[in-house]
Amino acid sequence: MSSAPSNKFLPSPKTVAILGCPFSGGQPKLGVDKGPIHLVQAGLINQVEELGWRVVFDGHHQFEDISPPPNGIQVNATGDATVDTLNASIARLRSPLFVAQVCESVASAVQAHAEMGHLPVTLGGDHSLAMGTISGTLRAYDQACVIWIDAHADINTIHSTDSGNIHGMPLSFLLKLNPPAPSPDSALAKFDWVSHLPAERLVYIGLRDVDKGEKEILRQHRIKAFSMHEVDRYGIGKVVEMALDYVNPQRDRPIHLSFDVDALDPSVAPSTGTPVRGGLTFREGHYICEAIHETGLLVALDLMVRRLTLRLQDAESVRQTVAVGCSLVRSALGETLL
Repeated sequence: MSSAPSNKFLPSPKTVAILGCPFSGGQPKLGVDKGPIHLVQAGLINQVEELGWRVVFDGHHQFEDISPPPNGIQVNATGDATVDTLNASIARLRSPLFVAQVCESVASAVQAHAEMGHLPVTLGGDHSLAMGTISGTLRAYDQACVIWIDAHADINTIHSTDSGNIHGMPLSFLLKLNPPAPSPDSALAKFDWVSHLPAERLVYIGLRDVDKGEKEILRQHRIKAFSMHEVDRYGIGKVVEMALDYVNPQRDRPIHLSFDVDALDPSVAPSTGTPVRGGLTFREGHYICEAIHETGLLVALDLMVRRLTLRLQDAESVRQTVAVGCSLVRSALGETLL
């Protein structure tokens, strides 16, 4: 059954634009790009239509016109210690030019749908895509806030990252925490298009695997985060209320909900790229989506379902994870228990 509180920002007829983004360029693991394909094959489009939404789906974005540049970035010593240190950090990033181009394409797609009054539902893929999805939302709704559901903070800067994987860095680009590009030709300059999300319009729920450098960033910039400790202490209902009170105190800002399925405990969503024990339960994850829908403020949704392995022995894990992903989307779009 679905409920239909009026959405303060979306016109009638209410329309969802499903953007399948089978992209894994922000990290090196195989299978990360299979999530959107599995979700659509599982019947997600029909499930959303049954909730009363009109659905626009033009197929998965394959980024055919974007060719991955060579992974290595060559930098030459300049003699300036500050510039050389910055260039060395840039050189450690994995496929930055490719990620920047793909995410910019996604931003344009999300923006176009949002400006037509659609609710973009982006299916990923790795979480580097959020640079694009959130930028697209901010272009259409400049006062939007972001609720980020994840086991990981994804806020490493080019200096704090150990791996160079950009899927762990999207929020540092959105919050403009990285240094300015040393030159227009720098790989870092390819991210200048990313929209600026003020720190006070971001809130996390579900963190439990945060790098040391990320903890320092969260403290330094006073970024609001509710870890699993707070979920355990207060319960998910109170945590969601406190998160909304912080990021949307007057309940008048559009909400972009960015949900990485690895926020859920691996017993709930076992087929993910970075499983960490002690995550959200099935009901806690769904309550978040239900509560955001009830605000009538949701204007965009990301669902990142990563590392769907294809070995026969993992088929049940894939099926279970895909089913949970579809269910989360339905909850965010109005499905109720009664």
